[in-house]
Amino acid sequence: MHYTVPKEKLFEYFHQRIQHTDLTIIRNFETMVPWNERLIGIKGSRGCGKTTLLLQHIKKHFTEKLDAVLYVSLDNIWFADNRLIELADYFAKRGGTYLFLDEVHKYPDWSIEIKNIYDEYPSLNIVFTGSSLLEILKARADLSRRALVFEMNGLSFREFLEIETGNRFPVYSLDDILINHTMLAQTIVSKVKPLAFFDQYLEHGFYPYYLEGTTFYSQRLGETINMILEQELPALRSIEPSYVPKLKQLLAIIAESAPFLPNIKKLSERIGINRQTFINYLHFLEQAKIIHLLYRETGGIGLLQKPDKIFLENTNLMHVLGSRTPSVGNIRETFIISQLKTAAEVHYAQQGDFLINRSVSIEVDGRNETREQMKGLSEAYIAADNIEYGHDKKIPLWLFGFLY
Repeated sequence: MHYTVPKEKLFEYFHQRIQHTDLTIIRNFETMVPWNERLIGIKGSRGCGKTTLLLQHIKKHFTEKLDAVLYVSLDNIWFADNRLIELADYFAKRGGTYLFLDEVHKYPDWSIEIKNIYDEYPSLNIVFTGSSLLEILKARADLSRRALVFEMNGLSFREFLEIETGNRFPVYSLDDILINHTMLAQTIVSKVKPLAFFDQYLEHGFYPYYLEGTTFYSQRLGETINMILEQELPALRSIEPSYVPKLKQLLAIIAESAPFLPNIKKLSERIGINRQTFINYLHFLEQAKIIHLLYRETGGIGLLQKPDKIFLENTNLMHVLGSRTPSVGNIRETFIISQLKTAAEVHYAQQGDFLINRSVSIEVDGRNETREQMKGLSEAYIAADNIEYGHDKKIPLWLFGFLY
């Protein structure tokens, strides 16, 4: 006999989740979302903290009016026999005004139903999240002109330090870091020794679920990557399953290289597909937040353009995807681009490693690096590892972890 979960159970689950939601550490991203808009989407890679964000926002702002709010995860068994629009109708007719929908990609035709709810129930404000970035991108046409979609990143080094030490640190703009880095570093170092935590962050600090323990962190991250490669990419981007093992080999090469400057012709021949299909596959991996593609400064990036460098999305992935220990140079560059791209436009540089906002050049290296290779550049900086304080245009690498 098939058991049907009563609708009331959804409300019970919601109140239980709110009761056990901790407000000790709320990410800065919570203040950046315009929650009063009628339809908001929050996308982000699996494990970046979207569920916690929704529950914290509800507990922080709706404690006195929880009857007007409902949080549900669309992977709940209730949705096996019931439609989302039925729940929205029931909720709206009883005075509900805020509907928070988690894991929407687990529900068939979710974007069409959310669009219908938006159109038919003007009293409802809807916030939805999805871990399948490919699914969210695929569905945007249904929600265009209606939804404001925001992207949530994994933890910055600043946020990791806050969790580990209990201290609070402000977000700094890129200009602040470039101009006032000595003063900023002094303020931070007076409270905590950043380098004592930096290696931990690089290995297991990007995804908040490290708080559940680091013993199985790499295993969980590896399972997430496999799900994207083996299930989502073939289903949502028509990647041939037979190519998946070769894409895994490619990711291992990227993880171990310092840095990875791709020969597209050779790589496409090695995988056994034509050049353009291979470039398309790289774009799909970037959409899934597994890699980041870096290009020269041009008028625009087309689907035909090959990337000049390829990085993994963050340093934690390097420890999971590579069969050997990642090179120090690759770790440093992957870290800084993972932080910089949330706050600036980043391009491949002819001199130095990165061109920022089309005017600032940054070279990433160890503590003894000089500006010799940056001669002739007016706006040129070194991001140096293994130093607490910088001087002039040499900036501590870890300080770029305070951009968000």
